[in-house]
Amino acid sequence: MKTKWAVWGSGGIARRRTIPEGIAKADNAMLVAVYDANGAVNEDVAQTYGVWACRTEEELLESECDVIYVATPVHCHCGQVIRAARAGKHVFCEKPLGLTVEEAKKMVAACKRARVKLGVGLMMRFHAYHQEALRLVREGRLGTLVFGRAQLSCWYPPIAGAWRQDPKQGGGGSLVDMASHCIDLLEMFFGPTRRVACFTGNLVHRYRSEDTAAVLLEFASGAKGIVDSLFNVPDLSSRNRLEIYGSKGSILAEGTIGQGEAGEMVAHLAAEDAAYDAQQTRVPLGGALKIAPAPVNMYRAEVEAFSRAVLDDTDPPVDGSAGLWNQKILAAAYQSAREGKAVRVK
Repeated sequence: MKTKWAVWGSGGIARRRTIPEGIAKADNAMLVAVYDANGAVNEDVAQTYGVWACRTEEELLESECDVIYVATPVHCHCGQVIRAARAGKHVFCEKPLGLTVEEAKKMVAACKRARVKLGVGLMMRFHAYHQEALRLVREGRLGTLVFGRAQLSCWYPPIAGAWRQDPKQGGGGSLVDMASHCIDLLEMFFGPTRRVACFTGNLVHRYRSEDTAAVLLEFASGAKGIVDSLFNVPDLSSRNRLEIYGSKGSILAEGTIGQGEAGEMVAHLAAEDAAYDAQQTRVPLGGALKIAPAPVNMYRAEVEAFSRAVLDDTDPPVDGSAGLWNQKILAAAYQSAREGKAVRVK
C-alpha cells in the first residue's frame, strides 16, 4: 500500500532532491499531483513524472492525495500548512515550520484540530552514518558525552530574488537555513538544548540576512556544543564536520552533514584499562574504528518514515513538536545575537 503525495512548490528542493530521490523512489509513496507558482516549472515537473499539473492551489487541495508536501519559501509555510490541514490532508513541511515560533504553534495546532499528521524535513537524522554514531552513543561506547560540533557551510552569493537572503521571506540567513539542521542533529545525540549564545553578522555578502552564524549550545545534560553555519565559504573549502566527544572516546566525521548520503566517519575509543597519561600522547586510543554502513538516501528515508506513520496511524519520527522546538531554539539564538547574552530556551 502506498500513500499518495502532492507537492506544493514543485521547484527548488522538491525538484532537485525530494521528488526524484524521495517520493519517486519510496516503497510506500507515490506522486500524484504538483503545484508551483511558476507554471512552466510545474508543467515540466508534472510531465517528467506523469502526474497532474495543478493550475491553482485549490486544485492541489482538492486532489486525491493523502499527503501534501510543502516546499515553498518559508513565509508561505504557515498559511499553506493550515489550509492543507483544513482540507484533511496530512502535511510534510520543509523546515523551518514558519517565520516565527507563533507561526509554528499555529501550524501544529491546526494539524491537531484537523487530526492530520504533521512532519518536518529535518532529514539529517536519517543519514546512515549518523544512525550508526547514535548506536555507539546509546551503547555507551563514548561514555559521558561532553561536547559536540556540527558544521554546515556553503558559498551563497547575492542572487536577485533569493528568498533566503531576505529575512522577511526566509526568517533569516545561514542560521535558520543551515544551523537548524545541525542543532537538530546534535540534539539527537545530546538531548534537548537548555541555553544558547549566538553571534551573527555579514562578513562577505551584503544582503539583509546573515551570512555568518556561530551558536554555543548548552544541553540539559550539561554537555556543550557548537554549530557554525556560513554562507560565505567556498563549497570545496567547507568540510561539513561532525564531532562528538565523550569520556571514553570520540566520533569524527566529514561530509556527512549536507544533502548527500556519503562521507567519512571514524571512532576513537579508549581501551577499558586506559589510565592517565602525563605525556598526553596523541595516538588513536584503542585504534580508530572506521564507520561505514550501507548508505541511505535521506530524502527517501524521511518520505518512507512519514508514509509509514500515515499508513500505520502512528506518530511521525520527526513531527510538528520537533519542528516547533527547533523553531524555539532558533528564536533564542537570534535573541542572543541581538542582545549579546545567553538565552534560555523555553
